[in-house]
Amino acid sequence: MARFRCGGAGPWLFVGPRVLNAVMGIKTQIVIDCSDPAALASFWAKALEYEMEQPPEGFATWPDALKAWGVPESEWNSANAVVDPEGVGPRIFFQRVPEPKQGKNRLHLDIRVSQGPGIPIEEKRAAVHAGVERMESLGATRLGDVEELGSYWMVMQDPEGNEFCVT
Repeated sequence: MARFRCGGAGPWLFVGPRVLNAVMGIKTQIVIDCSDPAALASFWAKALEYEMEQPPEGFATWPDALKAWGVPESEWNSANAVVDPEGVGPRIFFQRVPEPKQGKNRLHLDIRVSQGPGIPIEEKRAAVHAGVERMESLGATRLGDVEELGSYWMVMQDPEGNEFCVT
């Protein structure tokens, strides 16, 4: 299994189950290549407690918008996006690509459930295991756990094999 170093110290705000970076400057978007944008967006919306991006103003549904724009129905699942309902976290955009994933991700997401540094390792383990069970119920796969330098996390894969960590 490839090694992942997850987490890190930083100016974090702990708000319920969410961890928000207090020094976010420029708005960012995370883009994930995949084979089925709708399915992967649905997984990540549930995993991150995000919601599916709503259609643009003037359209009741995405199919209505795509029809109006002349997008062939065969291309309707070429992209999808999820957004933070509070408008704080980054938009995550999923784009269909023809090639399958190969090798370890160069960038991955951490789902931070253990409330950061300074928490006793037993509490971290319990929080991580609860988070892992939740991710597995959504369709993620457990790859392995890591305990290092007073921290603990689980490396997992989303339904398309993209690695992420529950920390």
